[in-house]
Amino acid sequence: MDDEPLSQWAERRDARIGQLRAVPLVSGDGPRGSHLNPDAPRAIQRWNGHMWEPHGFATDLAEAKRVLFPDAETAPVEAPTPKLGPGTGRHRKPQAPR
Repeated sequence: MDDEPLSQWAERRDARIGQLRAVPLVSGDGPRGSHLNPDAPRAIQRWNGHMWEPHGFATDLAEAKRVLFPDAETAPVEAPTPKLGPGTGRHRKPQAPR
């Protein structure tokens, strides 16, 4: 059997410590996809290496995303698009006859 060494498994497990997740607080069979109840409150949980522990609370999906992905709020810097010169490249539109 090809088992991975315990040290590799421990490194992989430890890399997830501190990871956050948002779990919708809805009745039913348990957590569902976040898109099903975007207005439902969410419990923010943190992985401690052995189990998910309570870390915070979000009132809806938008707030949960702000907590989980704080870097996503920064607007991307628009780079100037390169100007294409004249030519008959493979993916260029054919010139209209004059």
